[in-house]
Amino acid sequence: MTTREPVSTSFTASSTADEVVRGVDLTGVRAIVTGASSGIGIETARVLSAAGAEVTLAVRNTTAGDAVAETITKSTGGIRPRVVRLDLADRNTITRFVDGWGGPLHLLINNAGVVTGGLERTREGWELQFATNHLGHFALATGLRDALALGAADRGGARIVSVSSTAHMRSGIDFDDLHFERRSYDPQIAYAQSKTANSLFGVEATRLWASDGIIANAVNPGGVATGLQRNFTTRQRESLDAAEAAGVFTYKTVEQGAATSIVAAVAPEFAHSGGHYLDDAQEAYTVPNDADLAQHPHGVKEWALDPATAKRLWTVSTDLLRV
Repeated sequence: MTTREPVSTSFTASSTADEVVRGVDLTGVRAIVTGASSGIGIETARVLSAAGAEVTLAVRNTTAGDAVAETITKSTGGIRPRVVRLDLADRNTITRFVDGWGGPLHLLINNAGVVTGGLERTREGWELQFATNHLGHFALATGLRDALALGAADRGGARIVSVSSTAHMRSGIDFDDLHFERRSYDPQIAYAQSKTANSLFGVEATRLWASDGIIANAVNPGGVATGLQRNFTTRQRESLDAAEAAGVFTYKTVEQGAATSIVAAVAPEFAHSGGHYLDDAQEAYTVPNDADLAQHPHGVKEWALDPATAKRLWTVSTDLLRV
């Protein structure tokens, strides 16, 4: 475990995204927010736009995205967000999105996520939660790497923010059976594996790209009631209720849930410091892999920050996407 002091900010669990961005001028910043047609994604995009950023809403449902863009424009008076279709489980849409992007990119918010109640697969045969939450975002980020480097060059840095979850504490990466081809399927473990992968991405992306001014961090938004829970099974809902009762989390508003993403996106403390996992607007403290979630609800397990595991996952992900 790390012995250094975690990076801290002046914000707390109750801070809102608006409070984090107050006084920050993002004029000229070009940002992408995936999954920006619902929940935390909408609030993240709204706050960035209100601060002057040129925001692209990367969404599966462009009709819903257009409605969000219109609402954001009316509420902020800022530049109307651009809406582009992106399905993270469909590599063709990722390729089209990347090919259609021109010029620099300063901020990539990998916010979108999916939760399934049972085993679902992509057409490649990949387990859907891992494919969407990790592989899709991995393909998007690596595809936009040159644009991020351009962004870093003209503004002194570019940032990637990946939305993880306290669920990462349930599982590391099972490299022997990433897609549940042999083990019994547990949607909670599958989701947990994908959220650990989101954190590990930031570790290796920062190692590889920091010299070009690109850094990446993962964030836990906390417990926020959004559309992500719509596919929960009875067991998943009961598990969530039990976690709340045990004090693992307290529900936040959407405005509070988006705050940690905005901290990672704009706070000076993370301008050049990556490979971290943030919780409640601070860098989380690291706990052993056998630590109990109920006792460490704001910690991050070692397996989610391990450099060797992050490097291996990057290689495996790259190989998968070559097929």
